[in-house]
Amino acid sequence: YQIAGMANRTTLVDNNTWNNSHIALVGKAWPVTKKTRIKSCRILDVDYILVIFGGMIGYSGDDINKFLWMVRIAEGEHPQDIQEGRYFTAEGEYRVDGRASQTMLDSLMYKMCYYRYGEVTVDHRQPPGFDR
Repeated sequence: YQIAGMANRTTLVDNNTWNNSHIALVGKAWPVTKKTRIKSCRILDVDYILVIFGGMIGYSGDDINKFLWMVRIAEGEHPQDIQEGRYFTAEGEYRVDGRASQTMLDSLMYKMCYYRYGEVTVDHRQPPGFDR
């Protein structure tokens, strides 16, 4: 709502969106290959993407923590393109660190949240890129 009011931009999905196939199409842009996500963004006529990332302040309600829901909804409509299991490690863990699955590391969500984050020091007692 704030985006629409302050920036005069349309929000494609918010907490009031009930069209599951629309949510799935938007969700499909996040976890797939670059070629597929560009196609999805063009279909949706996307100019900007906003991601809420809480790694610096320890905000656990950020978008990467909601990412598996995007994957699950997208998989429900596009099972040939999205498989939730590919976002887990071989041990069955959902991780966003150096042990994350390659599919997770290649996702748009991961790339937008952690772009150059390894250069940031958030706590002098932790290595650069430490995600609270």
